[in-house]
Amino acid sequence: MTSPAVVTAFVLLGTAILLTKPLGLYMTRVFQGERTFLSRLLQPVESLIYGACRIDPDEEQHWASYAIGLLVFGFACALFLFVLFRLQGVLPLNPQGFDGIPAPLAFNMALSFISPTNWQALSPEQGVSHLSQMIGVAVQNFAAAAVGTSVAIALIRGLTRRTSATIGNCWVDLTRATLYIFLPIAALIALFFIWQGVPQNLRAAVDITTLEGGAQSIAQGPVASQEAIKTFGTNGGGFFNANSAHPYENPNHWTNLIQMIAMLAVPSAMTYVFGKYAGETKKGWALLAVMVILFASCLAVTQIFEQDGNPRFEAVGISQEATSEQAGGNMEGKETRFGIVQTSAFTNASVASSTGATSSAMSSMMPIASIVPIFYMVTGQAVFGGTGVGLVSMMIFALMAVFVGGLMAGRTPEYLGKKLEPFEMKMLMAGMLALTISILVFTGIAAASRAGTESILNPGPHGLTEIFFAYSSAGSNNGAAFSGLNSNTDFYNYTIGIAIFAGRYLVLFPMLAVGGSMARKERLPATLGTLPTDGPLYIALVIGIILVVGALSFFPALALGPIVEHLLL
Repeated sequence: MTSPAVVTAFVLLGTAILLTKPLGLYMTRVFQGERTFLSRLLQPVESLIYGACRIDPDEEQHWASYAIGLLVFGFACALFLFVLFRLQGVLPLNPQGFDGIPAPLAFNMALSFISPTNWQALSPEQGVSHLSQMIGVAVQNFAAAAVGTSVAIALIRGLTRRTSATIGNCWVDLTRATLYIFLPIAALIALFFIWQGVPQNLRAAVDITTLEGGAQSIAQGPVASQEAIKTFGTNGGGFFNANSAHPYENPNHWTNLIQMIAMLAVPSAMTYVFGKYAGETKKGWALLAVMVILFASCLAVTQIFEQDGNPRFEAVGISQEATSEQAGGNMEGKETRFGIVQTSAFTNASVASSTGATSSAMSSMMPIASIVPIFYMVTGQAVFGGTGVGLVSMMIFALMAVFVGGLMAGRTPEYLGKKLEPFEMKMLMAGMLALTISILVFTGIAAASRAGTESILNPGPHGLTEIFFAYSSAGSNNGAAFSGLNSNTDFYNYTIGIAIFAGRYLVLFPMLAVGGSMARKERLPATLGTLPTDGPLYIALVIGIILVVGALSFFPALALGPIVEHLLL
């Protein structure tokens, strides 16, 4: 790795780690119902919401009731989005006069935005009205982030409570997450973006004449507000098709850095929240250590292979070394403003955090480097991951590591003093299999059918990677796109939408069941045979489980796609 790459990694990860404790402490106080510095301002609003919706904040729910509440909320949001997208042509705040979005695409986008996937098979600035962007896309960015955070908090309560039949109230958690965490911090980030030149208006596109005499239409709109929650809420849907490569979404190096930090902030803070609830912050730091080690390793792989460039260029005498006169390496698909170092860091931060935003063309990455974003996705976004969902996925592997450690020691596995029994292990495997099935089954169907293959721009191993990447992005609720696949067809709109739904609810609900089951158990004292879950041995064991159980499940698809493409070079 080059010196700038090392400095970038140090600044990015260092800032995320420094924010972990203060943000995690604040989030813990919010969800425990304690007073914060915003309580005087926001508590009357919170009480008003409870009164209007007839919510008793002191009444808690069984895990099944909690899950049903989130499912009903998701269906209501999806229906609202579908109707909004279909009718946007006759609704106000549509200065470009866009027609309603076709039903298959509206179905796909509705399911996409109720999760933090934000998959968009169209150019938003050329098909989505300002009204749809504001009360549809932006509002759901807040809602999806709140849902993920609420599930994580419910799971944490389940793991840390003793002999309890409840894991919280989903409506209270959704309200507090939105009101106290995402709204105020996103507002500050939006103000910073406006200061740096990100547009925030309701104007129509501006038609200009370029220096070469050509005509160009430059879209505008409420960009800064959406950009803020897009990154801080780990959603990723850009106002523009070019996403964070567009200078209106990402004007300079300062906005680039703030976006990367914002994407990692809540996922890293959730590990401290877990430690505080458990009464042992070392256990939270251990999970963060797993994330940081894997993230740093993946970032190194991306930087090295992207900087080394294409060996075919070397064969014909084209130098790809970084010098004072050239960036060197693989600059295809990169923003020249940011280069390989900043682009690689942004790709890792966005895909690892399940944001899915991009500042480059991921399909132009070197084959081995392109495995890195796929790795983040197929391991369930356990490395940082989305707001809350990252911790939920990490807990799957953390609990599986305890199970494997118990098998090796010949004793019943325990975590936080509670025994892991057959029901918990079945639910853990159900969550893992739901992700695996939602990715591999749909990939196989698309690769074997004409409806799937006729949308491929680049046949061969790269084409298979395009399909695999799309369903990995959908199943893991990431939203990152691998250019070259025309996903705006009925086949892909419906199948990707179903994969998004399966990856969202068929993974989260089993983990809520685990939380509900663990909450009923008494905490047993540690013995000499108890596996410590806050030391280097456990950290190494969790990393091994992620690599062996998570990543290797998808090795055949990787071997037929990016690995073969690398060997062909």
